[in-house]
Amino acid sequence: MILTNGLQVDLRVVPKVSYGAALYYFTGSKAHNIAVRRIAQKRGWKVNEYGLYEGDKRIAGETEVSLFKKLGLAYIEPELRENRGEIEAAREGKLPQLVKLNDLRGDLHCHTRASDGQGSLRAMAEAAREQGLEYLAITEHSKNLAVAHGLDSDRLLKQVDAIAKLNDELDDITLLSGIEADILKDGGLDLSDDVLERLDLVIGAVHSNFNLSRKQQTERILRAMDSPHFTLLAHPSGRLIDSREPYAVDMERIIRQAAQRGCYLELNANPDRLDLLDSHCRLAKEEGVLVSINSDAHSPAEFDNLRFGIGQARRGWLEKDDVLNTRSLTALRKLLKQTRR
Repeated sequence: MILTNGLQVDLRVVPKVSYGAALYYFTGSKAHNIAVRRIAQKRGWKVNEYGLYEGDKRIAGETEVSLFKKLGLAYIEPELRENRGEIEAAREGKLPQLVKLNDLRGDLHCHTRASDGQGSLRAMAEAAREQGLEYLAITEHSKNLAVAHGLDSDRLLKQVDAIAKLNDELDDITLLSGIEADILKDGGLDLSDDVLERLDLVIGAVHSNFNLSRKQQTERILRAMDSPHFTLLAHPSGRLIDSREPYAVDMERIIRQAAQRGCYLELNANPDRLDLLDSHCRLAKEEGVLVSINSDAHSPAEFDNLRFGIGQARRGWLEKDDVLNTRSLTALRKLLKQTRR
């Protein structure tokens, strides 16, 4: 069948005893499925959507767990089924305990109607609290992004005061003051250090000059990361799915510099972005760089997008401890301070 969005969907009906096998068979990459079939073939078995068979006898398949167990593997989460080492890890008992949505304690990137959002400070705070979050960073666009009504220094400092005042009135959630500062072509940030030092965190983001060479774009971001108040690199590749290709950048170098510099990377959960890529999430994990899974919410309803970020993080093998905003507010504040120079 063809859905209204043009996506083709096939419906397969199987007996209950084959449900796990069918669920598994149609999940994951071709490379993963081939690798698992080879494991079965070495034992003289075969795997298809109806089960795991020894000759004509079904020996597993009612559940996915039964199939993996019979093959001598720990259960492999669907997001990991890409033949990127998960089979070896399952055999050795070394699979990651993947991060879950309820592990998130806060969100470090959102906008209000002070820039290009659609909710007030209070509305965004209350919506985040309803999602079970304990803290929320307010990070408007900065002045260079005029199309988004970016904040200049005066407007930003007034918002800092408004956040402090609202925190006195809120229960069960704390607002943090921040900014999504534009990374200029030369790598500078578009607000002064004496303003940025007033904030709890500073997100750096590329919103212009997407067509620089790979070397120029990489050096630009690296210079921005060297800012004494830089906390977090937002949507690091700049991609918009099916709309804008990622800009040319040496992401491996960015990640390794983040490890050396002691700053963090964002996994932007907006479904149009899902940026970092899963492969870069995994490299960040290997390099010890914490990733912040953020909604980039521009309205109260968009905190729901956090679930998409969790899915992407799980594809990248991220565990709870690999994610910045799974920390308590006290622990988070310490990590934010460590980025300051």
